[in-house]
Amino acid sequence: MAPALDVERFDLQYEFNNTDHRTDLNGVDRLIVRRGQPFTITLHLRSGTFRPGVDTFSLVVETGPCVSQASGTMATFPVGESVDRSQWSATASSCAGTEVNLSICSPPDAPIGLYSLILQDRDTSVPAGKFVLLFNPWCSEDTVYMADEKKLEEYVLAQDGLIFRGNYKFPVPTPWNFGQFEPGILDACLRILDMNPKFFRNPEQDCSGRRNPVYVTRVVSAMINCNDDKGVLYGRWDNSYSDGVNPSSWNGSVEILRNWDSMSCQPVRYGQCWVFAAVACTVLRALGIPTRVVTNYMSAHDTNSNLVIERYFDENGSPLKKTRDMIWNFHCWVESWIKRPDLSPDFSEWQASDPTPQEKSEGVYCCGPVPVKAIKEGELTFKYDAPFVFAEVNADVVSFIKRKDGTEDKIRGTVTVGQSISTKSVGSDDREDITHLYKYPEGSEEERRAFRKANHQNKLLQPPPEPGLHLKIKTSKDMKKGCDFDVFAVISNNTPMAKLCRLMFCARAAFYNSTTGKECGMKDLLNVQLSPSEEKTVPLRLNYTKYGEVLTPDSLIKVVALLMDYHTKDAILAMRDIVLEDPKIKIKILGEPKQNRKLAAEIILQNPLAEPLENCTFCLEGANLTGGRTIRETIGSVGPGKEAKVKVYFTPTHWGMRKLMVDFNSNKLHDVKGYRNVIIGK
Repeated sequence: MAPALDVERFDLQYEFNNTDHRTDLNGVDRLIVRRGQPFTITLHLRSGTFRPGVDTFSLVVETGPCVSQASGTMATFPVGESVDRSQWSATASSCAGTEVNLSICSPPDAPIGLYSLILQDRDTSVPAGKFVLLFNPWCSEDTVYMADEKKLEEYVLAQDGLIFRGNYKFPVPTPWNFGQFEPGILDACLRILDMNPKFFRNPEQDCSGRRNPVYVTRVVSAMINCNDDKGVLYGRWDNSYSDGVNPSSWNGSVEILRNWDSMSCQPVRYGQCWVFAAVACTVLRALGIPTRVVTNYMSAHDTNSNLVIERYFDENGSPLKKTRDMIWNFHCWVESWIKRPDLSPDFSEWQASDPTPQEKSEGVYCCGPVPVKAIKEGELTFKYDAPFVFAEVNADVVSFIKRKDGTEDKIRGTVTVGQSISTKSVGSDDREDITHLYKYPEGSEEERRAFRKANHQNKLLQPPPEPGLHLKIKTSKDMKKGCDFDVFAVISNNTPMAKLCRLMFCARAAFYNSTTGKECGMKDLLNVQLSPSEEKTVPLRLNYTKYGEVLTPDSLIKVVALLMDYHTKDAILAMRDIVLEDPKIKIKILGEPKQNRKLAAEIILQNPLAEPLENCTFCLEGANLTGGRTIRETIGSVGPGKEAKVKVYFTPTHWGMRKLMVDFNSNKLHDVKGYRNVIIGK
């Protein structure tokens, strides 16, 4: 009988393996590898040598607290002649004196998570160490495989990006630090999996389920919000954030995830849709699933699953809360690149999931993942939550006016749900419009066919302009925060007879989820006279002295025009959301950017208001730039037209393209965002 191996120590080759598996940005102080790809460890023997074919031993891998061969959370396998990439396997790749190099490979469908590695030699078991196993989008047998290297750089490795806010006529790119490779973030992501209720109910089954990216994506969707569990973020939309952080103030996911992890998994206050989506993107990228944040403008929230959004207004054009249905100015979710063996091949690739808590799915506040292709084709029977996502981009909108006598009438007016669906382009800061992935062109035969398949008959082709009254809202070119400007109601009388009408023209501060705040402009014209075929333009002046006091953190103003024909009693509604443009932040890099060399940046913002700014604060952060922390610089008062200016020092830790992100706050200007791409040299 061969003597047992006398192992002095194990070398898990952190730097070599992590670099080979594209996980070295996490650091090289522990072993982090991707499934379906071999990694190498070295056994250092105290005495003797290893004799291939004579000396035999096995390796054991385990993940989770309750392990079994049947669930795939434990595997025992011998050191054989070669590596079999379809299962746990190992081979002695080289032997030199008292050193033995082992090549170990996991199957491409192994559960992800933290593993223990054990060497078994006859009756002895020796712990060899721990390692983290992640999904592998570079492995063709993994269900998250993505063949395009540039897309992998964007959707897995990129630590910063842009999230689009504003509205569909004025998309506003917001920089975001995903920071999935910053210290402590991977551990927080693994802890999210271990804190989900399914793990507490059945840890073996849950850990086994982590082989499937569909399962993991759904768990993450539920755990980013805290509505049913010890999730990461507490959602709030009422503008009361004194006991937490205004959602608009976050610049990245790193601080959020670290706070949650360090506060014993207490929810971080507060998040809204783009924050929920961005943190989910960080977690999924950290786990190895290609993921991107998507913005849907004019996004419907269908609460009763009838694919119709019903809205009610009074005779003054003010919204009435008769239904929970809403149309958000924009809404963000994530898409993850996953093959779906449970569905036909046409429904693989991008899968939409939404961590913002809106409606329950199987009793839990989560949504998806559902194939984007299924939404486009109207295939609403697929798991998960296809009808809800379909409504977000394709619901019909029906508006009613409730008159003072209690009667209700349908209002003419056109609102198209699901516009300018946007994400950051691969390798650039341009906006990529992906509306065509979710829906066919408005009014096309393909769109109608998708609706019929969805068993929804309410949507018809938009008819050509009919005789009668028509109403639309136009805006000025420059609508900058701090300026006075006009908006216009344009009324057309497309009839051969004169018309006498009442026009209600109102502007209110608004939130991005379509709820409105205080009024900031109003006209009530009781006698608007229109000759046959006449067009009239009615201006409404919006003064900063009025809107500046009521503006929400979303910098939105909702303009509503309601036209009523005295003769026919018909009512026509027009609505438009205005995004006020923030002042630009100038970022100047001083010196030549080099890895591990101190660098300075000068940050400047000019006060656009006719009044001083008080308590001015600049916050800066950037993946691999600011050491995983937020740098805060506070200055005093800045007079009208004057510049707020600071110089900030930081030391880049990695070479390559990085984003330096800046957030400015004061008593009058809130969460003004800016960024600059910085190329760090080696």
